Amino acid sequence: MKKLLLCFLFPVFTMAQQTLDDVALLLEQKYYKQAETLVKPYVNANPTNQRAVELLGDAYGYQAKWDAAISQYETLVVMDPNKANFHYKYGGAMGMKALEVNKVSAFMLIDDIEDAFLKAAELDSKHINTRWALVELYMQLPGIVGGSVKKSLKYANELEALSKVDGYLAKGYIYEYDDEPELAETYYKRAITTGGSITCFDKLSSFYEKQQQPEKAIATIEASQKKHERNAVHYQIGKVAAEYNLQLEKGENCLKTYIENYSVEDGVPKAWANYRLAQIYKHQNHKKEALKHINLALAELPEIDVFSVEKAAILNL
Repeated sequence: MKKLLLCFLFPVFTMAQQTLDDVALLLEQKYYKQAETLVKPYVNANPTNQRAVELLGDAYGYQAKWDAAISQYETLVVMDPNKANFHYKYGGAMGMKALEVNKVSAFMLIDDIEDAFLKAAELDSKHINTRWALVELYMQLPGIVGGSVKKSLKYANELEALSKVDGYLAKGYIYEYDDEPELAETYYKRAITTGGSITCFDKLSSFYEKQQQPEKAIATIEASQKKHERNAVHYQIGKVAAEYNLQLEKGENCLKTYIENYSVEDGVPKAWANYRLAQIYKHQNHKKEALKHINLALAELPEIDVFSVEKAAILNL
């Protein structure tokens, strides 16, 4: 009898798993609304299925529907209070909501955000994302409500024990935020030496841009290109060249290469590359070429205000 019952139930179980697998795939492919539409009735029918509830929370989160996401993650915390990732997602959704509401409302969320992250860290001593969240939280909070470089460094040290690269990146972030550029540069460089991922190079080049050191930014981007061979790097070099009016020939060649080899995986639309080319030609007083490329940018993305502003500046040459 038991075997017969399993024969009837197994197809139902398989269909349920397939539904949730389909939702996960939709999220991976960034079809967030479709994922929500598919999983929401499933959650209504199966409110204790943790995976389904989590996927619905993720679908809401990707769409910045923070209250809805918070509700789903809170449900998960109640269902399984010993799972670190549920507390992490609950705190993260509240944190994102805090960034969008007024200061009074955000202040009222701080304790709950901190408690959620601390609980996740307590439950899982190897949860890297939680420690990153605590590093950022304690750096961004004013001292009067618990913000502290010392607290951030505590979790950066824990990160370093788990992953040297994450620890170095976290310390680079802390010292950059705390206006200690020499220490920030040191740790970003250590991250590159130790790990050398695209993220490591991007953090250092972005740091140099913020420090108004475009030559160093370009050199870092070029080093990244030698290791990772990404077309997106060509845009980054062209962007810095255009913004700082330096190495214009290199910037021009990189942007043309970016456009020629462009694919959607590169991230930045071709319109922005044409905009940067227009800036470079404007710097060189090549009005005809500048107008050609700013018009290409506007044809692709006519709603971008800075493109119109740039065209007006070119016309005044």
